[in-house]
Amino acid sequence: MITQESFSFYIMLSVLAPIIGAFSLLFLFLFEKRLDQLEKEKNELLLKQELQEARYNQLNQQIQPHFFFNTLNVILSLARLNRKEELISAIEVLSKYFKFKYKQTDPLITMEEEIQYTRYYLDIQRLRFRDRLEVVWSVEESCKLSLVPPYLLQTLVENAFKHGLEKHPGQGKLIIILNEQRNKVYLEVWNSSSTALEALDVQKEDRGIGLHNIQKRLQMLFPKEEILIQLNEEAKGTSVQIFWPHMTREDTIT
Repeated sequence: MITQESFSFYIMLSVLAPIIGAFSLLFLFLFEKRLDQLEKEKNELLLKQELQEARYNQLNQQIQPHFFFNTLNVILSLARLNRKEELISAIEVLSKYFKFKYKQTDPLITMEEEIQYTRYYLDIQRLRFRDRLEVVWSVEESCKLSLVPPYLLQTLVENAFKHGLEKHPGQGKLIIILNEQRNKVYLEVWNSSSTALEALDVQKEDRGIGLHNIQKRLQMLFPKEEILIQLNEEAKGTSVQIFWPHMTREDTIT
């Protein structure tokens, strides 16, 4: 026997069921739309990251041919002068450089690895300058694990030769200083010439590789941080100073 209470319940259920069903469908519709929106945002973010990575890799590639062709010119000069032992040594150094380089595919490497890259480059330059070149290193141990874009130090050193030391006959001196200051990495490259300033001008778009490239890569890696690059020309030489955030591989994991 159906009671009045049961009858009322069935009536209420018959009224509420379509409403509940409609709300459920609406909720599912909105939920699916939200999922679609989140998926779209995710794809847009991935695309943006891919574009940034492509741009970053493009900047890296701009540096590699420059160094490679400069090194080939050194080897060619040694061959023309029939300096066989030095020629063999230069080829061995270049081989080590590229062997070391192509083992590394990360957009960031440790400063210790970057220093090794640069030492290979300096080994080749010593073949050219011989006793005319003096290189002084001052590297703080804590900075060796700091992450850095590939070719940052090597580019500064290469510019010091290309726009400074190579244009001045006689003795040449290069000083490389690397230390940590207020949780930032401080890098200074000084060379004993006073003509490198114009060639390293970070404000000029047409300089391509050089400091403008370094600044753009660092800014891409640390978009919310201030990247400081200073150029100083003195009577006895030209120096470049760069500050960027101190970050290790442990920091990227956490």
